[in-house]
This record gives sequence, structure tokens and C-alpha cells, in this order.
Amino acid sequence: MPFVSPDPADSDAEPFVEVDPTGRYGRYDDLLGTGAVKRVYRGFDQEEGIEVAWNQVRLRSFIHDQQMQGRIFAEVRLLQSLRHDNLITLHDVWTDDDGGSTLNFITEFCNSGSLREYRNRHRHVSLKALKKWTRQILLGLEHLHNREPCIIHRDLNCSNVFINGNVGQVKIGDLGLAAAVEKSHVAHSVLGTPEFMAPELYEEEYTEQVDIYSFGMSVLEMVTREIPYSECDNVAKIYRKVTTGVRPAAMAKVKDPEVRAFIERCLGRPRARPSASELLNDPFFHGIDEDGPSSAPPPPPSAATTMAVGASCRPRSRASSAASSADITSLRIGRDNKWSWFDR
Repeated sequence: MPFVSPDPADSDAEPFVEVDPTGRYGRYDDLLGTGAVKRVYRGFDQEEGIEVAWNQVRLRSFIHDQQMQGRIFAEVRLLQSLRHDNLITLHDVWTDDDGGSTLNFITEFCNSGSLREYRNRHRHVSLKALKKWTRQILLGLEHLHNREPCIIHRDLNCSNVFINGNVGQVKIGDLGLAAAVEKSHVAHSVLGTPEFMAPELYEEEYTEQVDIYSFGMSVLEMVTREIPYSECDNVAKIYRKVTTGVRPAAMAKVKDPEVRAFIERCLGRPRARPSASELLNDPFFHGIDEDGPSSAPPPPPSAATTMAVGASCRPRSRASSAASSADITSLRIGRDNKWSWFDR
């Protein structure tokens, strides 16, 4: 990776610490976030004049972990195939010239960070605004679930949803645990964030309906600004409550009966849960567009304004995700996977 040494005499030089092989993208030293396998920096697309997210994965750290390498390359391939207003967009991908020890990929940049961060910064948000965010998440899920093969995100929560706060545009990201499933729509790997995992996920056989459950828990977090099951101090306690159908204590904070009923629909038994398409037609969303368009807000007014971040519904087994660094040859033309831990 070529490193840039700005000319001290050039006061207009960009303070990049490195640029991509084509010279189009530059990376700043500003760290936007870190995860189990990835570091995300602020970057700049000199051709379009927009900020981007520069994702870096040190592949050398997973040289003996083929499963993790498989997930990393699967996320990049998935991002490459997705184009939707409410899913993160992948712009470019490459490996460094030093034997491919670092995987770099450029994605859209959300100027307001994750929805969890944004909601905690802005405590007084109308129900109308929350509904608009909620519907955009559903639009992204609908696109994933209606694809062939269907794509299950498997780790949907407010930390994996990103927002451009200046226009209220929401996008699903962090597809590292997403899985494509064939006609059966059945997956088997136990993956995700415990507080947002559907009961059937623990049983290792599930469909895209697990995303609807996670979506319901995300709505609960948006409304209360509280992560579900925060009353539990370990994963075992969360597991017992989830598998026995005990709702999070945060549900008691939801006073609006309409909101509570909507969340409960999402948390029902798998066969009783509505699809993303059905939820989009729920009366819960009636009337929120009387003063504006029904879909995502228009893009920013200037090219210099940034856009946001992305995501994917049929699961697969862990074995099917194995890949090697050679996969990068088919990726030429992103955010974080994990097992981890908003009150109006």
C-alpha cells in the first residue's frame, strides 16, 4: 500500500496516510470504529468529492482461521452484489501488494454513525421520526429477504444500522454474519448478538424470520434507548429468558399501545411473525408521509455531502462459508461481525 508523504510546501495537500493503488481513494488517520476483525477509517473519494469509509482487515491475523476468512470474503462478495437505498454500498476492494496481508474495501460513509449512537445523542425524538427510521430498516430487510437466494442478516440491531442524520436516511450495514439460503430458507449456525437473537436461532434451525425478531428488538431499543435484557448480567440468563418467552424488562417502558402491539407482532412465534413486506403495510405506518415522500429522503443537496452505510435472507452452514484469500481475485470491481453484547 503506497503511503503518502505530503509535500510540506503544498499547503493544499490532503493529509492522507495512504491511498489506494489507483490513487482515487485516500485514507485519513481518523478511526471511525473497530470490531472483532476490522478497523474502519474516514476516507475520501477524490473523483466524486465525497467522504467514504475505508475498511481494513488484517488477514494475517486469521491465517489459521479459515472460517473467519470465509466470513470476511463472504461479506465483501455480498456487499458487491447489493444495491438498495437502505443498504450499504460497496465501492471498491483490493488487497495490499505485500502478499495480500491486508484486505481493504471502500463503503459508503454515514455522517451520523450508528442508529444506537444517534438515538442516544438525540433523546427527544417524535414517534413519527421513529416510524420513518423503522420503515427504512424494513425496506432494506425486504430487499434482502426477497432476493434469490434469500439473505438473512442474522445480526440486526441498532449498532449495525447507520444513519445520515442531516436527511434522516437509514441504512443496514455489518453483513459479516449474513447468510444466503436456498429454497428451504433454513439455516443452522448459531450466530448473532444474544439480546437480539430469536429463540429458534439457539436451536440451530431457522429462516429469515429471525431478522424480524431482531428488528422488533431494535424497535424496542429505539423507543426506550435501552438494550433489551440489559437487566441480565450474562448470556446464560438472556438465553433462559429468550427461550422461555420472557420479554425484556424494557417492554414495560413502552406506554403507547400501538407501538407495543407492533413490537409484539415481530416477537411472536416464527410462523406467526409477519414478513418484512407485510409489516410495511401495517397500519402502524399509516399517515407518516402526509408531509413528504413515502420512501427514503432525497440525497444531500451537494456532491460534498456524504451518504450512508449496508446488509443481506436464506442461511447456510458454517462449512459453506469457508474461503481463502484467493477469493479476492473475484471481488474486484463492510463493517463488522460478532457474538457480542434507545425513552422518548
